Amino acid sequence: MGEITYVRGDATAPQAKGVKLIAHVCNDLGGWGKGFVLAVSHRWPEPESAYRRWHRGRAGNDFGLGAVQFVPVGRWLWVANMVGQRGIRTGSKGVPVRYEAIDTALGTLGDKALELGASVHMPRIGCGLAGGKWERIEPLVEHRLVGRGVAVTVYDHDG
Repeated sequence: MGEITYVRGDATAPQAKGVKLIAHVCNDLGGWGKGFVLAVSHRWPEPESAYRRWHRGRAGNDFGLGAVQFVPVGRWLWVANMVGQRGIRTGSKGVPVRYEAIDTALGTLGDKALELGASVHMPRIGCGLAGGKWERIEPLVEHRLVGRGVAVTVYDHDG
């Protein structure tokens, strides 16, 4: 079994050969405007527009906690919009992160990575605005991805 590689840098500019999946966590409200999604939108318009269409059509599709949308942004590059956050604010029900939803989404991400022969690149998903703890998410990444033979790089952004 491999391990997660940690690097300093920008997860929207993955440093690897071959097919790459950039994974990040979205909320279940259809909101896209703070955190890592801004870096994604700065580089490509497709993931945001696809996410907004997916949310608008949620009555007739699989949009919801634990769902994943794969958006091609280049010949060998995809963005995985993973719904792993309930709402956008910390309140009486705690922080927005939903670990079970991230776990489910990571399982789907692992399936897609294996199908494409892709490596996975991400920030510390669920740990920014979603309020999650990396010590709870890291074992999920290890189980759902690394344990299945998927190469994973986690990017800590400078700045």
